[in-house]
Amino acid sequence: MLQHLSNQHAIERLICAFNKATGRSLQTLPAWYFCDNEIDANDCANLVLQNIKTATTTSLYWFEHNNEALPTAGDLNIFTDWQGNPLGIIETTHVAIIPYNEITAQYAALEGEGDKSLAYWQKVHWAYYQRELAGTDFSRSETMPLVCEQFKRVFVV
Repeated sequence: MLQHLSNQHAIERLICAFNKATGRSLQTLPAWYFCDNEIDANDCANLVLQNIKTATTTSLYWFEHNNEALPTAGDLNIFTDWQGNPLGIIETTHVAIIPYNEITAQYAALEGEGDKSLAYWQKVHWAYYQRELAGTDFSRSETMPLVCEQFKRVFVV
């Protein structure tokens, strides 16, 4: 609980600093980490901090199963490490729904992970979607729709 309160205070400080730097008056922002495990979440957050990772891809099925709104251009989000410590703010710049088997090498490189190749992207994401969809009425397929979100880092702690 103390970690959660500490993170919440850090998130509030981040939003306040962002408002001061940008002249905005935001009260809250969604805060989340990438991936579904500590190593990948922290690695991806570090790639964003280095301006290497500028895209993330979730299955459309996950959004449907969790009754979550799709991201849209202009959305602001706080990205955190696995422990929920806020690291910065990203702004969504583009969203497209693309079937898994139509992801391009150029898009895979935007994700910034591994060697940035399409083969690496396919390998790690195929395994990820299996975990992401476990326990849902959905299953992964070569043609499953993916929410391809591109973003830019707009503020760091």
